[in-house]
Amino acid sequence: MNIIDGKKISSNIKEEIKKEISVLKEQTGKMPGLAIIIVGENEASKVYVKSKIKSCEEVGIKSINCALPENTSEEEIINTIKEFNKRDDIDGILVQLPLPKNIDEKKIIDVISLNKDVDGFKPENLGLLFLGEKKSLKSCTPLGIMELFYRYNIDLKGKDVVIIGRSNIVGKPMMGFMINAGATATICNSNTKNLEEKIKNADILIVAMGKAKYVKGSMVKNGAVVIDVGINRTENGLCGDVDYEEVSKKASYITPVPGGVGPMTVAMLLKNTLSAFKINKQII
Repeated sequence: MNIIDGKKISSNIKEEIKKEISVLKEQTGKMPGLAIIIVGENEASKVYVKSKIKSCEEVGIKSINCALPENTSEEEIINTIKEFNKRDDIDGILVQLPLPKNIDEKKIIDVISLNKDVDGFKPENLGLLFLGEKKSLKSCTPLGIMELFYRYNIDLKGKDVVIIGRSNIVGKPMMGFMINAGATATICNSNTKNLEEKIKNADILIVAMGKAKYVKGSMVKNGAVVIDVGINRTENGLCGDVDYEEVSKKASYITPVPGGVGPMTVAMLLKNTLSAFKINKQII
């Protein structure tokens, strides 16, 4: 069994991004800029934003933390995004989710310029992913998982892949990546019949369902590659959707929680911001 070390890989990627930004800054006199919009007082969101700002500083991305009060109207958020859309020094715009319940998240994300959508959440970017467009901005978590496959030389071509979870953030874009990689992919959800049977047939299993330790060792075939996207807070601390202790005995590769997929999501946000900078400044 090999542990897929997302923390180490993300650190390597940050170093690569830092070097590339340094070279581009010398060539152009400019640096990538990321605007992060957070609305309200969600403590978990504040922690995530702080981590993203710190990561930006590490690699040489200029970040703006735009913290808006809980009672900010939808119109005010939209106007804030429109201002960042116009700014030449801002290449990426990230709206930290969740937003307050009275705000329509879809309506807010739709306002972000296509080439500044560093979360890869806009429908157009999801469509471009399925079409195999390399220069589009892609959803960070699935992009991070693909990077792990690449760095660990895990071949996807012809493999039977099972994805559990059909969210717009992980499951659906993950399906697009798998199609483009030449894998045979099945995407499962809460209505899927014979889920355990499908899991047992998977060469590669990607779990993003939000149920602590749902996938047991008995469900996984020997030698499977297991990617655990879940992060659940329990009285015993953080755990994933996979029972790591059991499944690690059968898997050929497995991601731990924490330290697996999580760090890669932030690394891909930085990579997307750099990509957006190159697209917006017509460097590529």
